[in-house]
Amino acid sequence: MESYLLSNEQFTLRLKQVGEERYHDKHPYHIAMHEGKLAPSQVRAWIANRFYYQKNIPVKDALILSKLPSREDRREWIQRIIDHDGREGAEGGIEAWIRLGEAAGIPREEMLDERHVLPAVRFAVDAYVNFCRLEPWPIAVASSLTELFAPSLVSKRIGVFEQLYPWIRPEGLAYFQTRLHQAPRDADHGLSIVLRECRDRREQEQAIAALCFKCNVLWALLDALSLAYPGGDTER
Repeated sequence: MESYLLSNEQFTLRLKQVGEERYHDKHPYHIAMHEGKLAPSQVRAWIANRFYYQKNIPVKDALILSKLPSREDRREWIQRIIDHDGREGAEGGIEAWIRLGEAAGIPREEMLDERHVLPAVRFAVDAYVNFCRLEPWPIAVASSLTELFAPSLVSKRIGVFEQLYPWIRPEGLAYFQTRLHQAPRDADHGLSIVLRECRDRREQEQAIAALCFKCNVLWALLDALSLAYPGGDTER
């Protein structure tokens, strides 16, 4: 490994390059979804399995929050937990995702009891939570930087669901609409932390590797769905 420190511009470019090469929008299952080629059973499987990831986002964020040394960063980071868990009387992202499932025909109880969650999905998401528990906090923050790539994808997904999967009731898309402004805010904060805290080339490479790991987690979720729901022509 070369030892010189990357400039902030070079470091940011390397992080964004990870998304260009490894983000899960390039997975065949995801491509098929955005081309309108998935059967309802496959879309429902994606929603139900992705919910296990969604419900663990505030868990990993709480683990990172507990390690952030500055109150300024904690004040910003805690908003991520509130965004997903919500407050009393205010719906958060987890509830919005449950409503996405309901809008797609998945009963609430089936979302909550995780009966459709594949073992490989559970394993991959748990590995991500444990990564954030065990790794140094700047590296855990770096693993969250898939948010750099999310806004444009979420924007496309809203149009895809409206146009190609009209059987999903439109009120179910509220989660994606909310993330259009949450994800850029979170990405800006997370990137500022990583640029500030990774002070040598070794730490910069660890941050890049952490983002690769997170992309692999999201890719693994789709690998599991591809194996379990290969055809798309049979309703569950």
